[in-house]
Amino acid sequence: MRILQITSAKNFGGGERHFCDLAFGLKERGHEVFVAIRPTNQWQDRLDLIPKENILFVSIRNSFGMFSAKRIATFIERNDIDILHAHVARDYLAASVAARIAKRAKLVVTRHVLFPLKPFHKIALKNVDAAVAVSPAVATELANIFPRNKIHTIPNGLDVRLPANSAELGREFRVFHNIPLDAPLVLAVGELKPLKGQIDLVLAAAEVVKKVPNAHFCITGVDNSSGRRFRRELRRLASTLGIGERFTWLDWIEDTRPAFAAADLFVSPSHSESFGLAMLEAMASQKAVIATRTEGAVTLIDDPKLLVPVNEPVAMATAIADLLPNVEEREKVGVRLRSRAEKEFSLAKFIDGHEKLYDELLGARSEST
Repeated sequence: MRILQITSAKNFGGGERHFCDLAFGLKERGHEVFVAIRPTNQWQDRLDLIPKENILFVSIRNSFGMFSAKRIATFIERNDIDILHAHVARDYLAASVAARIAKRAKLVVTRHVLFPLKPFHKIALKNVDAAVAVSPAVATELANIFPRNKIHTIPNGLDVRLPANSAELGREFRVFHNIPLDAPLVLAVGELKPLKGQIDLVLAAAEVVKKVPNAHFCITGVDNSSGRRFRRELRRLASTLGIGERFTWLDWIEDTRPAFAAADLFVSPSHSESFGLAMLEAMASQKAVIATRTEGAVTLIDDPKLLVPVNEPVAMATAIADLLPNVEEREKVGVRLRSRAEKEFSLAKFIDGHEKLYDELLGARSEST
């Protein structure tokens, strides 16, 4: 198959991780993969395995990027593209128009978030052949726009292999970032913004240290707010609560394996999560997880004891303080979660789902011609 993946995302996040994993996974299976990305993106280096001639730089400035649609259609025709797969809502209409112009490519869109699409999408995207949801909750939302027979739930997946030198990686991470080797370490990973709930985690930490005095917290993620003010607000809050020295603040980590290896417990304090790749990374790393009861967390974690209400720092603190010092229970939870990650959310299963969907679409095209 010849597959064009398209995203106009500027910054790298969970959706872009999904994009790269899918592109590389399909390429490894022998498919010809092409990508369309914005010229000002900040993560092109992550696509280094894609040949330069297979990359289209295109600016989709809004939902009605007609000029961009024509460029994409020309690229489709020139490269005999079979599947056009768009990953960002801003790109859906341009991709839809491109598919109408080029005619030959089947159009697939993936929805990575729970926010509803606009009502006009129901008409504008009638030519979408398949809409992929990353979780059952997202699939329910998509049913407001697309016929149910066009909706396919394909959860994200990860390479769940553990590094052979995991203990060494964890120790080096702690030493490098001046985190005490004997401190129970709580890790949170995600973009710094109110929706991700880091404020709740800082508030919870103030209660946790009362029961686990040597607890340490590492919060890592990019702050895309103006002037990076949100990170400063978080640090100010921790300082005001008298626990500033208990926190290590890191920007985006290119390789998260050392951080997960170093952690004793992963916490997802998010107010909304359609899936939660960072949670899945923690599970694959055999770490215990405490998460707010978002749609994504419920999809990933089948143990209700590990889930707490959204926006309730006290409940989060209680759950963390109960599990963090209990080494034996923590390890049992980590083993269970890793087993679930291997069984339900492997990278192979993720790629299988897309290959099967593409095959079905192209098979339907062959039958109709």
